[in-house]
Amino acid sequence: MAGGPLRICLLTYRGNPSSGGQGVYVRLLSEALRDLGHQVDVWSGQPYPELVDGVNLIKVPSLDLWNEAQLFRRPSLHELSDLINLSEYARTCFGGFVEPLTFSNRVARHFQRGGNIHDYDIVHDNQCLGPGLLRLRSMLPVVATIHHPITVDLRIAYQTASNRTTRFGLRRWYSFLPTQLKVSRRLDRILTVSEASKHDLHREYGVRHDRMRVVGNGINLDVFRPLPKIARKPNQLITTLSADAPLKGFRYLLEALALLREKRPELRLKVIGQPGLETGTAERVQDMGLSDIVYFTGRVPAEDIAKAYAEATLAVVPSLYEGFGFPAGEAMACEVPVVSSRGGALPEVVGIDGKCGVLVEPRDAAALANAIDALLDDPERQRAMGKAGRERVLDLFTWRRAAERTVAVYREAIANHRSLPC
Repeated sequence: MAGGPLRICLLTYRGNPSSGGQGVYVRLLSEALRDLGHQVDVWSGQPYPELVDGVNLIKVPSLDLWNEAQLFRRPSLHELSDLINLSEYARTCFGGFVEPLTFSNRVARHFQRGGNIHDYDIVHDNQCLGPGLLRLRSMLPVVATIHHPITVDLRIAYQTASNRTTRFGLRRWYSFLPTQLKVSRRLDRILTVSEASKHDLHREYGVRHDRMRVVGNGINLDVFRPLPKIARKPNQLITTLSADAPLKGFRYLLEALALLREKRPELRLKVIGQPGLETGTAERVQDMGLSDIVYFTGRVPAEDIAKAYAEATLAVVPSLYEGFGFPAGEAMACEVPVVSSRGGALPEVVGIDGKCGVLVEPRDAAALANAIDALLDDPERQRAMGKAGRERVLDLFTWRRAAERTVAVYREAIANHRSLPC
């Protein structure tokens, strides 16, 4: 098997790209692994992924309590006769989010009931980090990708919570974290997507440095590329809001727009995404008098996002923290200059301040406004940054490169599985 094709079991508790970056990761990594000649089976709960030909989908049905068709689905009595389903439903009713944990238990149960685990050489978990992984690890090496420590999301959300009820709800929702922390410390290897995430996972999760490997993400260059036939619109900003959470720092971009509006009344912001139902974002836009210059697209296909980048003068990434920073990388791939915060791994993606983009401190609306203002005044600098950004992505952030480095971690985990302490 050394150096030959691997049989890979890739786990994701939610696999659809509309669910966020994890779905994009699974689709593009599995495609790149297939292109390298490996066999890839993706095991996924709902909503199921959209996979390329040659990558197999193994469906692991969950209760799908949070599907888009219903705010909260009520399972049947027959469904609740299954103990894993009953546990998921009961804990969800009390405010917990346990989908990642119960997904791992369903997968482990399948193999323990006679599923042929020996069809695979390696199990690769995409951040479910549930207790079922430890049962799988008794049979095969198990590695996991942790995109960034979710403890950071909780801490930022907790700091911005307006009352005790909200803070209590946050503690209940994130009650899966203690289990994930324990599981992550016992797996064969942890892949993470940046040096910033590696450092933070050691601090936040207690994962040993010698068990972690940095494997940067790739950018989908088939989609995110220059589109010279589409004309750029002057004073058109673009940002993404894949999840309307405090972590994304969107409020600071709105404050920056308010500071800029008097000087630049022609300024417009296109937001790829939509405001959350209970986040107050839509109300904040209206209260700040920005409704006429801020446009939310809702969920749109990746191809439409690339077209929006082609129209934009520059992209803004105001996040307080990113484990990697797909929006910055995708904008750079489209030759769009970036104004980004220094949150988390964003400096690792954007690179040297001033070459592919401008870096400012998180939570600093005035600095964000000044950087946007200065770059809008310098079209030549915009073009140079756009070209440099595209070159940086081609050098560092392709999915083939990510897949090759991932396979190297697989082979290391397989070779060392028997000798590592459990």
